[in-house]
Amino acid sequence: MLRLETIICTFSVLSVAARAEFKARNCSEVREASIAKGFGFSHVPHQEIPGTHLRVCLQGNTCCTEEMEDRFGQQSKQDFENLVDEMSHTLRSTFVSRHKRFDEFFLELLENTERSLNDMFMRTYGKPYMQNAEVFENLFAELKRYYTGGNVNLEEMLNDFWSRLLERMFTLLNSQYVITEDYLECISKYTDQLKPFGDVPRKLKAQVTRAFIAARTFVQGLSVGREVAQRVSKVSSTPACIRAVTKMLYCPFCQSMPGVKPCKNYCLNVMKGCLANQADLDPEWNQYIGLPVFVRSTGTVWSSKSKQ
Repeated sequence: MLRLETIICTFSVLSVAARAEFKARNCSEVREASIAKGFGFSHVPHQEIPGTHLRVCLQGNTCCTEEMEDRFGQQSKQDFENLVDEMSHTLRSTFVSRHKRFDEFFLELLENTERSLNDMFMRTYGKPYMQNAEVFENLFAELKRYYTGGNVNLEEMLNDFWSRLLERMFTLLNSQYVITEDYLECISKYTDQLKPFGDVPRKLKAQVTRAFIAARTFVQGLSVGREVAQRVSKVSSTPACIRAVTKMLYCPFCQSMPGVKPCKNYCLNVMKGCLANQADLDPEWNQYIGLPVFVRSTGTVWSSKSKQ
């Protein structure tokens, strides 16, 4: 019985080997697969030839010429870079769309606030307001400049706004007198003690500072994410990477097995090697997208769980 099983196994192995050997000598399947892939090779062997000229694939009997192997290497580079670009397209698009939507929303909110305030003051104060409207126009212009990344100190800018507003209002309410610059400067120095606007400046400064620091931090974070995703997607493939991708995707052509697909683990190992430099970014990137951003100066927290 043992001898019979041995003979059967041997016969099976020899039969498979014979079929494999016969198939390996025939390159017609490689020619058809190459045409289907769009390769315009000037020559594809009809039968296997010695592979001593190969630099990447196995140098046994082969269906590949030197031209074919070189072309496979070029295609591997293109395939890899296109794959990385395609896989990162959704990420880049997400950052671009979120940045655009939030930026448009916040700027529209700022413009609507300015317009509403202007309309209310026009109805309430009329001409006196119109003559001093640039005080408020400058305020909103500076707020917008801060939000869009300008070098603006919010606290100083808001303090200056209340000082200018006090000077204008004091002059209007005492139009029967000649108010000198020295007198106005003296009033400004004692604003904290006099508190002509009550507690409104302090409360408004805290609210505006908190909102604008958080908004600028958030929109800049989206912009940084977009730029990082864009740069990382342009991977510069190394020669070692291209050799590995070529072996995985196209060397089966040279062995007359163009239909063979790489297993998952093999593919993952090749991709890990090709993206080894980008792997260093992984911990920082996960922290960037996964943890809340704390705006320490205001105590404001933005996180993925915040209300939309």
